[in-house]
Amino acid sequence: MKAIILADNNRFEIQQVPIPVPADGQIQVQLHAAAFNPIDFQMRNGATERKRMHSRILGREGAGIITAIGAGVSGFRVGEEVWMAAGSMGSNGTFTEYVVVPQEILAHKPATLSFEAAAAMPITALTALQCYERLRPDTTDRILICGAAGGVGNPLTRLLLARGHQQLTATAGNPESHRQLQHIGLPANAIVNYNTTAVKAQLLSANDNLPFDHVVDLVGGPMSELSAAVLKINGTYVDVTALTTTTAREQLFNTGATILNISNYAYAQPGKYHYYGSQLEKIAALLYEGALQPPPIRIIGPLSAATVDTALSQLQQNKSQGHKLVMTITS
Repeated sequence: MKAIILADNNRFEIQQVPIPVPADGQIQVQLHAAAFNPIDFQMRNGATERKRMHSRILGREGAGIITAIGAGVSGFRVGEEVWMAAGSMGSNGTFTEYVVVPQEILAHKPATLSFEAAAAMPITALTALQCYERLRPDTTDRILICGAAGGVGNPLTRLLLARGHQQLTATAGNPESHRQLQHIGLPANAIVNYNTTAVKAQLLSANDNLPFDHVVDLVGGPMSELSAAVLKINGTYVDVTALTTTTAREQLFNTGATILNISNYAYAQPGKYHYYGSQLEKIAALLYEGALQPPPIRIIGPLSAATVDTALSQLQQNKSQGHKLVMTITS
């Protein structure tokens, strides 16, 4: 099969590699589309996330058709369409034509989604759903979402609005992101451009000059300091990036904040693979209900090293403008 390999020179190359074969309890999927995530360029750049890299074939999510099943598999048949957050649980990543994964992480692809749209949802929607389920906010709670137009922020904002949350404030950095957030239901005066001056004052003003009950930080770095500065005493800081600064951590400690660390790795490490498939089934139900919608996608190109390079460059330079970047594999 053709696969995009992260070579020893740290460049992506297209190579021919053996097609993986499913063992007991595993399923082989012919991929039709794969999506890109920041962790892909973080792995390439040697960041902490590189510890999660178990294959030279990167790619954390995708959608395709079952082509073979191992002994003991139930609930799936050859020819069915599926989607997945493969993470580091498969034989390799999803920047390739085939992957073998534990049956527990798969779910049947919603019929309403194309392969490209389905490939774009698993990682971000799983993260958004974990944020919501672990935060368990009341509908009257005041919530700030930093980076609301991004891959996780979009489904999280949609879900909060669908569940009756109206005290929402968001940060976004460009006109397209503002437009997308207004399109999904946020009023313009609830969206603050983090590239302007006096952002803290603007955030508090948008929240009736009150500190927030909860802050969901999808950005990290300097934004973690701003998040900590507008959080109430004993408020909740939801950390999705693990990129808080020393200043932010000190502020969060001083205000007695509860910190929720959101990690999709947590369930894979002890082998609790069922979490991923069952959560994708919940996400499918939310799609049918209308509480979630697929994100806007940008198809970068077919399976090639150039496609991967272009997509990861756009992600690293923050040029996706709220779109999920997707690579087509099999038409």
